Amino acid sequence: MKGLPRSLGRTATGGGSPKTFPISALAIRTSGATGVGFGTAVIRGLPEGNILLLGAVAYLQFTALDAGTIATFDGDYSIGSAPTADASLAGAEVDIVPSTALGAATAGVSPMVRGANATPVVLDNTDGSLEINLNLLIDDASVSADNQDFTVSGVLSLAYIVLGDD
Repeated sequence: MKGLPRSLGRTATGGGSPKTFPISALAIRTSGATGVGFGTAVIRGLPEGNILLLGAVAYLQFTALDAGTIATFDGDYSIGSAPTADASLAGAEVDIVPSTALGAATAGVSPMVRGANATPVVLDNTDGSLEINLNLLIDDASVSADNQDFTVSGVLSLAYIVLGDD
């Protein structure tokens, strides 16, 4: 391989080629003894600059660790440049991977769930503060206590290009 393709393949962002981030037993805690439980965990930071996100695919599995969550829990997750602060997922909370249904868990472990996004978006991270946030909602009927702990494992693949900085 020579020329431009080789040069692009050696850039810091790989010229838009996918970056794969393994996720292993990442801890996430939900709040919400009444209503929908919600929480956020940071997967990693984003590179500084204007980031053209070309697409994302995540395969994630959630495990409940506390007795206040039923063994057949259900809910949704998203991945965004902002953490969730309430029991809904919208805006920057879903700009990397949109809200994705978990499906009912078995013995406290969700199925492996695929979430994907192929809608390009430019994220302004020229101040270097943006992170990749995993946002989790647990259905009201599935949780009966605050501070419910979960772990999540799987993989996140992102295709992005850093377009420059200010």
